Amino acid sequence: MVVSVKVFKKATPNGKVTFYLGRRDFIDHLDYCDPVDGVVVVDPDYLKNRRVFGQLVTTYRYGREEDEVMGVKFSKELILCREQIVPIINPNMEMTPMQEKLVRKLGQNAHPFTFHFPPNSPSSVTLQQDGDDHGKPLGVEYNIRAYVADSEDDRQHKRSMVSLVIKKLQYAPPNRGQRLPSSLVSKGFTFSNGKITLEVTLDREIYYHGEKVAATVQITNNSKKSVKLIKCYIVQHTEITMVNAQFSKHVAQLETKEGCPITPGANLSKTFYLIPLAANNKDRHGIALDGHLRDEDVNLASSTLVQEGKSTGDACGIVISYSVRIKLNCGTLGGEMQTDVPFKLLQPAPGSVEKKRSNAMKKMKSIEQHRNVKGYYQDDDDNIVFEDFAKMRMNNVDMMD
Repeated sequence: MVVSVKVFKKATPNGKVTFYLGRRDFIDHLDYCDPVDGVVVVDPDYLKNRRVFGQLVTTYRYGREEDEVMGVKFSKELILCREQIVPIINPNMEMTPMQEKLVRKLGQNAHPFTFHFPPNSPSSVTLQQDGDDHGKPLGVEYNIRAYVADSEDDRQHKRSMVSLVIKKLQYAPPNRGQRLPSSLVSKGFTFSNGKITLEVTLDREIYYHGEKVAATVQITNNSKKSVKLIKCYIVQHTEITMVNAQFSKHVAQLETKEGCPITPGANLSKTFYLIPLAANNKDRHGIALDGHLRDEDVNLASSTLVQEGKSTGDACGIVISYSVRIKLNCGTLGGEMQTDVPFKLLQPAPGSVEKKRSNAMKKMKSIEQHRNVKGYYQDDDDNIVFEDFAKMRMNNVDMMD
């Protein structure tokens, strides 16, 4: 079995400058962030004493492009990092193993580069739009660019500029912790003695994408009212810091009358299971997704993590959080009572058992999808696959993420 390494590739319209990246996902570990390490290949005859400059750019879009009229803009572009790639300024730059491999393979016209995310830069998040809305996605997006010019501030020509979308993500910490999030509320009624008590406890604080969220509900009815219906939701809370906007969306839900009515003096203890999935929320406007790339599996946006000693109020960009919400319907006169229990929804960290299991499932799915593809790997229309070694038949390849 021969192991193939996936390398992403994209060239300028004139084909004279080409980006190569070993990955498009870069992880924010809170205390540091993975650097963007890649290689640019440039045709020396085309360069003609000019230079190649690179930029790490974030675009923060918080309104629809079609609503931009009379000079009003609903997006902001920030250049986070810029440097000259060719000729290289620091000839002693330490290369990563992937850069070394690419430089050896691509030859003397290959030039390595490294960009660093600034501290506290936001994670990649996309706000899902209506199914018939094909404008630029709302949210936080990152690009790396390379262009040919005489100086850094010269106008960038599209024919000699290449741009590749990348993602900045956060992973779950190695330890999920021992704390079981819980909430306890009670409700009394006018002109009636006694209260209904509702206690909700989750089986863990951190869940991975695709896992069941187990909420144990305990209801004690010491009132003269009855509980007619139980509603369970998983709520995604989104805060857009640039415009100080907040909204919430249900991403999983169920309603049940099992055990109801809970009459005066009765109790109920039951565990409800909900799975928050992006696949169950397709085309729903405003659902936040992990900044996704075309034709890839996508998750709901992960919870925003901050360094110890800081609060999510210090975060910028689009801040995501989740909670389990339980509502009890106490009849027409009794109204409703509810409580929220916060939890975190994240991707498992690389190297963890959960991550290996997830990768194994994706790998089998990918292999099955390509079983019927004859011939060899080719660069696809989006220029995102590059064969790092000698081309080989698909059935003999074991792809690694």
